[in-house]
Amino acid sequence: MHRIVPPALAVASVAAVVAAGALAGPAIREAALTEVTFTAAERRDTLAYWTPDRMREVGANAPLGHDSAAVRPWGGPEMRTVGRLFFTDEKGVDSYCTATSVRGRNRSTVMTAGHCVQLPASPGNHHTNMVFVPGYGEKSGEKNGDRSRAESGEKSRAESGENRLPYGVFVIRAVVMPRSWEQDATTDVAAVVVDPRSGKALADTVGGQQLAVGRKPGGKVTVFGYPDSREERGERLMHCSGTTSATPDGKQSVPCPMEGGSSGGPWLAGFDAKSGRGALVSVNSFGDAEEGSSVMEGEVLGPLAGQVHARAERL
Repeated sequence: MHRIVPPALAVASVAAVVAAGALAGPAIREAALTEVTFTAAERRDTLAYWTPDRMREVGANAPLGHDSAAVRPWGGPEMRTVGRLFFTDEKGVDSYCTATSVRGRNRSTVMTAGHCVQLPASPGNHHTNMVFVPGYGEKSGEKNGDRSRAESGEKSRAESGENRLPYGVFVIRAVVMPRSWEQDATTDVAAVVVDPRSGKALADTVGGQQLAVGRKPGGKVTVFGYPDSREERGERLMHCSGTTSATPDGKQSVPCPMEGGSSGGPWLAGFDAKSGRGALVSVNSFGDAEEGSSVMEGEVLGPLAGQVHARAERL
């Protein structure tokens, strides 16, 4: 598989922090979190690195499977809070996940999966060149216009990269994850904190979903993601709905299999299709098979996930 090789990996500062707060219970009070920060110079280089063409090439060169029949293009109001999280992985390969703007004190917090920011059970192997692009893709009504242009031979806005970034690009300045993910590959959840864009915070630009900690499996959710399937190549937001169920290893699953690239995408309970709002109760983690998965699994967000968010919103 060919990918663009990025510049030399940026050097970020990494610190283990102990987070304790209102959400912390006795068993979690001493739980360590890992925090990664990027310098102003690194962030400037990252913004220059991620051009629209480079973003599109990531999906075009990804290993591709097929969309499940249960997974469909989102046709409702713009899901401005959901977007693509682009990064360079520990091997120096460009890649992406899905992530979601959530409510927080700093109005700059985004939730995703742990494996979208860090190689599991490999301390120090965090991802670099990280940006969040909320609402990535076509705006309402764009596809019909693109089809007419394609029939006339004119290059579409999607093909040219124009308007794929309707709310701009937000560079990540910090990452917070459970230390257990970095060291032991458990609790696949993380938060990233973004810089303002043109002086405006992320949540003031696109809003934020409510994070719901402590929800037990068994309810209906709507799942979103940008799968790198042969049909979509990460260029279109997809969704699926189903009822969650507990797994034997303490996680939860939903019958909404999506291809890679959808990792980190939100599971929204109580989702209102008119407003695009719900409660984020988990994020896409992995399927039950490398190919032809029948479900998507995710963490049951507990006190540790709450502490990840609580730390991130203070940065």
